[in-house]
Amino acid sequence: MITLEQLKKIITYAGPRAGVFLGPLNDAMDEFGIDTPMRQAAFLAQIAHESGSLRYVRELASGQAYEGRSDLGNTEPGDGIRFKGRGLIQITGRANYRAVSKALYGDDETLQLHPELLEDVVPACRSAAWFWWSHGLNTLADTGAFRAITRAINGGYNGYDERLAYFQRATAVLT
Repeated sequence: MITLEQLKKIITYAGPRAGVFLGPLNDAMDEFGIDTPMRQAAFLAQIAHESGSLRYVRELASGQAYEGRSDLGNTEPGDGIRFKGRGLIQITGRANYRAVSKALYGDDETLQLHPELLEDVVPACRSAAWFWWSHGLNTLADTGAFRAITRAINGGYNGYDERLAYFQRATAVLT
């Protein structure tokens, strides 16, 4: 379990948002086995970058770029905008919303009908931890494969230097 002081040292620009996210983050990490200092350091580094220091739980872009992306399950008109990135790891696309809905709500409809639920603190944290777990990122964290974790989350290495700086800070704080 991480403390508020630790979270503030890791995500230095989180400000009062750190207190809002602390409990749900700890609960989500516990639920999905993000339970060692290395796993937690890698997870917190990635969500810190993806969420702009816990500022954003909804992608700033419109989502239009995802329109018609069948690889994301966006097969209906308007899916790109409707299922743009949300949560602390920016779950994107109808197919991913369906999968996380099944995991968090026990059905594949809740988040398709109400994608904005991923903007609430608890689902934002749980969806990020579920994504982490479902993509085997605990195993990568255990082996120190931070670059591979970044690729799994981002599809590339966008913001890698910032992610790495968060990771180095988190490792120093948690170990």
